[in-house]
Order: sequence, then C-alpha cells, then structure tokens
Amino acid sequence: MTPESLVIIATVLGFALIISAVALGSAVGDGIVASKAVEAIARQPEARPNIITFMFLGIGVLEAFPIIGLGIAFYIFYGVAKVPTVINHLLTVK
Repeated sequence: MTPESLVIIATVLGFALIISAVALGSAVGDGIVASKAVEAIARQPEARPNIITFMFLGIGVLEAFPIIGLGIAFYIFYGVAKVPTVINHLLTVK
C-alpha cells in the first residue's frame, strides 16, 4: 500500500466522520428545539407566535453547523488532501 493510498483512505474516513457527526448533531438538536417548542406552546398557547418565531431562529442556527461542517469536509477533501488529483495520478501510474 502506497503512502498516497493511505492519505486517501484517511481523508475519506475523516470526510465520512465529519459528515455523519454534523448530521447526527443537527438532527438531535432540531428534535430538542422542536420538542421544547411544543412543550412551551402546550403551557402557554397564547404565546404561540413568539415561540414559533424563536423555534425557527433556533433551528436556523442549528442548521448552520452542518453547512459549516460540510464546507470544512470538502476543504479537507479537495483543498488539503487533493483526493481526486491523487486518485487520477495513481490510476495513470499503473
């Protein structure tokens, strides 16, 4: 196994780990925000418009993290490790 292939393997595993972690974290966070909003509306139905507004603000902030994580993952994949370039180089060497 060449050093280039080890770099590709580590990069792909890191990419998958970053994407799965931000997806899981965002899903859990969205669920918590939505459940707390439902609880708050059940306690004070007259405050429903304000609660819904803050719920969407919270979900919007939570959804920024997966986008940032995706950007970092693609930066590592294409910018740092240059995986497609290394794969093309490995395929043409043989």
